[in-house]
Amino acid sequence: MKYSLQFSSLLPYWDVFLRGAWLTLKMTTVAVLVGVCVGVLVAFAKRGSRRWVSRLCSIYIEAVRNTPFLVQIFLLYFGLASFGLRMPTFTAAVLAMIVNIGAYVAEIVRAGLDSVPRGQLEAAECLGLSTWRIRWHVMLQPSIEKVYPALTSQFLLMMQASAMASQISAEELTAVANTVQSDTFRSLETYIVVALLYLALSLVIKAAAALLGHWLFRRKRVIAAARRAALALPVRARDAGALVPKGIA
Repeated sequence: MKYSLQFSSLLPYWDVFLRGAWLTLKMTTVAVLVGVCVGVLVAFAKRGSRRWVSRLCSIYIEAVRNTPFLVQIFLLYFGLASFGLRMPTFTAAVLAMIVNIGAYVAEIVRAGLDSVPRGQLEAAECLGLSTWRIRWHVMLQPSIEKVYPALTSQFLLMMQASAMASQISAEELTAVANTVQSDTFRSLETYIVVALLYLALSLVIKAAAALLGHWLFRRKRVIAAARRAALALPVRARDAGALVPKGIA
């Protein structure tokens, strides 16, 4: 039995695919922006002095990280509906994504905060910096710089996990693919197109994250330039010494 690929039958659905890709990107963007804020707050609260708050943060992180994302979506969409709180599918999906990515970001940021040397914190306190300035300039910015590659990977994983939202009829890319393949009976071609669209979205997110990191971490570029200049200095001095006549020393 021979099977020939026929993508021509999918051409009338190109706008449907684009709408699904746009919804996937929009869901991911909202979830990442809000989830990072939630994760940072939870990371600081977990390291705080109030034990009961730290315990609640630990329970939240462990509960999210040790349960499937699909179950979390069902709990928010169907579970809350059992209590009379009904949400649109987009809202429920984004809320589940925020809850999920917030827990993972909290652990990533916490690892970055733990890597800040204690001496830097003591030096900042001796300089009389406020708690807010210490947390922002001394703790958070260097921590985000160190864990930024891990955060970027988590953003990509969240975008791919958004396919689970199709189970509650959110019209994102995977749900659109299910509809198209049921209409055209071209399952292989449909999911090839969807795979390419997910790949394109991943490249867009990686490029956006790289540009954002280049803009945020200017301090890193300055330090790298200073190190390169310091390494090049002995070479220049040695070359200059070789040009000096032997009688002049």
